Amino acid sequence: MTLSSTLKQRARALKADTLALYFAARHPGTPWYAKLMAFLVVAYAFSPIDLVPDFVPVLGYLDDVILVPLGIALTLKLVPEDVMLECRERAAGVLKKPVNWLAGAVIVAIWVALAALFGWWCYRWLQS
Repeated sequence: MTLSSTLKQRARALKADTLALYFAARHPGTPWYAKLMAFLVVAYAFSPIDLVPDFVPVLGYLDDVILVPLGIALTLKLVPEDVMLECRERAAGVLKKPVNWLAGAVIVAIWVALAALFGWWCYRWLQS
């Protein structure tokens, strides 16, 4: 197995575990402290805001490479095994769904239109 395929496999597993923790945070069988930790880890993993911005050389990606997997590993130990098994199955089902490129294109078009409208509004505001 090459390094590239190993990293891709770990990235897929990390994505699946993050989604499974999202489901675990909403599962009634998860203790409150595990729900809190799962919520924090999932929110940080999916958040565009990092503790150390990604443009900082080397350190910018360390939080993504170290903090997120460490938080996931700790949270996985807090969630009951049967709940985690159920949430992993649910996450696997979601991840297998086909990608809808049309819906993605519509969303991108909406964002572009909103950005253009905002730019036009700023231009008009600066002209007055």
